[in-house]
Amino acid sequence: MLRGIRIVEVEGLGPGPFASMLLADLGADVIVVHRKGGKGLADRALIDRGKRSIALDLKDAGDIAIFRQLVTRADGLIEGFRPGVMERLGIGPDDCHALNPALVFGRMTGWGQDGPLSRAAGHDLNYIAMSGALWYASEPGAVPLTPPTLVGDIGGGALYLAVGMLAGILKARGTGTGAGLGTVVDAAIYDGSAHMMNLILTMRQAGMFGDERGTSMLDGPHWCRSYRTSDGGFMAVQCLEPKFYAIFLDLLGLGDDPGFADQFDQSLWPNLGDRLTGIFAGKTRDQWTALFLGTDACVAPVLSPEQARAHPQNLARNTWSDTDGVLQAAPAPRFSGQAAWVPAARPKRDQHRQEILAELASI
Repeated sequence: MLRGIRIVEVEGLGPGPFASMLLADLGADVIVVHRKGGKGLADRALIDRGKRSIALDLKDAGDIAIFRQLVTRADGLIEGFRPGVMERLGIGPDDCHALNPALVFGRMTGWGQDGPLSRAAGHDLNYIAMSGALWYASEPGAVPLTPPTLVGDIGGGALYLAVGMLAGILKARGTGTGAGLGTVVDAAIYDGSAHMMNLILTMRQAGMFGDERGTSMLDGPHWCRSYRTSDGGFMAVQCLEPKFYAIFLDLLGLGDDPGFADQFDQSLWPNLGDRLTGIFAGKTRDQWTALFLGTDACVAPVLSPEQARAHPQNLARNTWSDTDGVLQAAPAPRFSGQAAWVPAARPKRDQHRQEILAELASI
């Protein structure tokens, strides 16, 4: 889908490389500029799949010259340094736009390019804590749970950067005001994770969420949580709509139990949650899965990635694969008319140096 688009990625951590992996998954030619002599997370990292690698020292004049050549032939550039680092290296947005006015310069940071925290260190949990995205992440009365980096680094960071890069490329390739000119994409995890809250804020306007943690429609009810099973597994329940809640109760044999009749009475939620805790503890995860899966009760087993790979849903869609002992998920979304996905190779550091230099020499 993105064949013909070239992205230059400056090696970094987390959301920047993930965003460029997403673009590579969709067909873009991504050249990752690895640190010369560096190791990063690991040589041949999974998030480098489908990319080409050249190792450069961005403090070396000769390597900077190669980097500048790469910029002249690119549609976009992705970097994840703190504000000001690329400028000090002489390859900031103004420098790169002087070489390639249509370049989309993607900047991935936690706090953004400006503001009082722009130059401060931080991690996923810090950004989503300050943005409001962490507020509802816990059970009633508990401290906020530390979620995986999917919320900040990937959701609020990488995915917003990828959308921003594509929007910038469309603008540069379009017609009308600004056509043919690139832009700077200021992708901040703080901004993106806050933006993701707009659905919850819409629900707050409808009275479905309040200010107190653990008392809202999606973080407090007995019908919206996970329960431990007799074998130490878990089942996730989220039957929000009354018709689905009714199916849930019927399958549990509770359809005629008056205690469960008033689904939205908040005063009943703690006691009913305790009752369901005891019920789910009476069977194994597989037994509950056999009862619920495929019904409209909105109940599903909580699976590890390895367990998800063996599930019939995955066997039908091939979402998870294990190639050369590496578990990985297929690109998303999917497009009609496209061939089935085969896991792309992960480059060794500097693997494509000669190939890339030959391309630059032919310009």
